[in-house]
Amino acid sequence: MTATPREAQFWNDRYSGTDLVWSSAPNRWVVEVCASLLPGQALDIAAGEGRHAIWLADRGWHVTATDFASAAVARLRQQARQRLGSEAEGRIQAAVADATAPAPGGPYDLTLLCYLQLPLDRWQIVLQRAVEATKAGGRILVVLHARENLMCGFGGPQDADLLHDPAAIQRSAVGLPVAVQRSELVSRAVDTDEGPRQALDSLVVLRRT
Repeated sequence: MTATPREAQFWNDRYSGTDLVWSSAPNRWVVEVCASLLPGQALDIAAGEGRHAIWLADRGWHVTATDFASAAVARLRQQARQRLGSEAEGRIQAAVADATAPAPGGPYDLTLLCYLQLPLDRWQIVLQRAVEATKAGGRILVVLHARENLMCGFGGPQDADLLHDPAAIQRSAVGLPVAVQRSELVSRAVDTDEGPRQALDSLVVLRRT
């Protein structure tokens, strides 16, 4: 169930370019959910270039950020040094790790799963790992491109097997020691060359019991 060499090569090639693959700004749902939380220990799974890890660290969190693409982790470390300066090493620990493997360190007060679009069987393993890594009372924040985005939204993967609506995410959490705090389909504005469009995301917040 781990990432295939072809998948790893694809993302390493993509992150090896000169430009950022993603925006440097955090996702609006991460900001909305996390801005009022007291800083603690956070885990950012599939952190990419680190936009969420860096934002959390800048707010006082100590963040472990993982990605299975070594090029992404290298860029994350570079971005952290540029944006956080000398605080980067103390606030962010970045490591190459597969999302389906047990998370390093922990337990964590907050675990992020943001746009980690996987087939259902692998997604369920990742969610289980995220729950295992989170301490009792901690939160698991899930933000995914929704399946409904294929018909009514903009952007994101065009493979329905990689897209999960809030109800599907809740079903994947059945049997895990969590309580659902929030679960909804949300709309996010996206600027395009053709003007503003709307992307549909699944936003689910789970509390570890």
